[in-house]
Amino acid sequence: MGMKWEWWRETPFSVKLLLSTSFMMNMGFYALIPYLTLYLTGSIGWTLAMAGIVLSVRQFSQQGLAFLGGVIADAFGYKGAMFLGLGVRAVGFAMFAFCTETWHFFVAAILSGLGGALFEPACSAAYAIITPEAIRKEVFSLRNVLGNIAVVGSQIVGTALSAIDFTYISLFAGAVFGVNTIVIFFFFPPIRATNTRHSIWESMSTVVKDKLFVRYTFILMGYYYLNMQVFLTIPLFVENVTHSKVNVGIVLSALSLFVILFQMKVTQLLEGYPQRLTLIGIGTLFMSVGLFLFTFADSLWLILLDVFLFALGTMIAVPNLVDVVPRFAPKDLVGAYYGFNGYSIAIGGSFGQVAGGWVYDVGLRLQTPWLPWTICLVIGFWVAWMLHRMEQQTGQIGNDLKKIARS
Repeated sequence: MGMKWEWWRETPFSVKLLLSTSFMMNMGFYALIPYLTLYLTGSIGWTLAMAGIVLSVRQFSQQGLAFLGGVIADAFGYKGAMFLGLGVRAVGFAMFAFCTETWHFFVAAILSGLGGALFEPACSAAYAIITPEAIRKEVFSLRNVLGNIAVVGSQIVGTALSAIDFTYISLFAGAVFGVNTIVIFFFFPPIRATNTRHSIWESMSTVVKDKLFVRYTFILMGYYYLNMQVFLTIPLFVENVTHSKVNVGIVLSALSLFVILFQMKVTQLLEGYPQRLTLIGIGTLFMSVGLFLFTFADSLWLILLDVFLFALGTMIAVPNLVDVVPRFAPKDLVGAYYGFNGYSIAIGGSFGQVAGGWVYDVGLRLQTPWLPWTICLVIGFWVAWMLHRMEQQTGQIGNDLKKIARS
């Protein structure tokens, strides 16, 4: 291997436990969510728009309430918030198996989202707090790799189970979260609630008043706009160009495979580069160039080449994306900061799915296939420029930023 894995020895047991639960969570989540759409539009006979509403209700009840979830985690402890959130999601996911009425699906979706709102910020904050700062980037990189391995694995599980019956996928996903709930309860050490000074209201207003962090969260909406194209316009585009559903699977698997193979290498190469915000910008720019080049892609090979550029962009951006948040946050509000940062996914991601799909259709109608991809390129440049400027204004992100955030 020849890779520097010394940091793995310095990684506390509790972080290794978190990495394994993250892996399982991704496995359960991605085994269910893609097939839920197929189930709702196929077996249940809903329109795609209606299925989209259920998915966005889940996403919004998660990302919209994550800020509150993070504040609760800071106040009452990360272990408790994770335990509760994982349990609620286990119930929500398993419930999809037994839904018969329309409103049942919405209840299951809201429970699934609510569970995420509780455990996601707590989980991110726990990572940031118990991982020694020197190895944080490596740990976040490994989490990204494991997440992608889980995505590939979940497709195999999802395809196999959907061949039998959707009920089994739903129960499998619920069971995965159920097992995680038990693991966290028995094996995860309690991390003391760090926020004993602020009320929930004060915590929220502290984050909102942190102008720099609010700006960072706003700029990241552009990153998530690009990121969400993986779930929507990229599969559509691949099918339109290659006239094959199989190729959609090949392209999405290749995307994960690139990350699995090269993420740790990329992180290692960029180790000595301290400008985190600029790196996120460069990564976003790579993603947008990869998307823009779809304009000229007329074969599977060219698409794969573009997807590699897109994947490279995520490999540069993702470890820094998660690592930057705790640098803004006072020690006792890390959960609240991660929760608030979720709005960049909630708004940027939802907009990316809705507007991305709409612009793609418009491009086809007006016979300007370059339109959606050019918009992606513009967004990439904007994010890179804004983050670079922000970095220059704050000096090197790190100690200076901590001072600014606290003042």
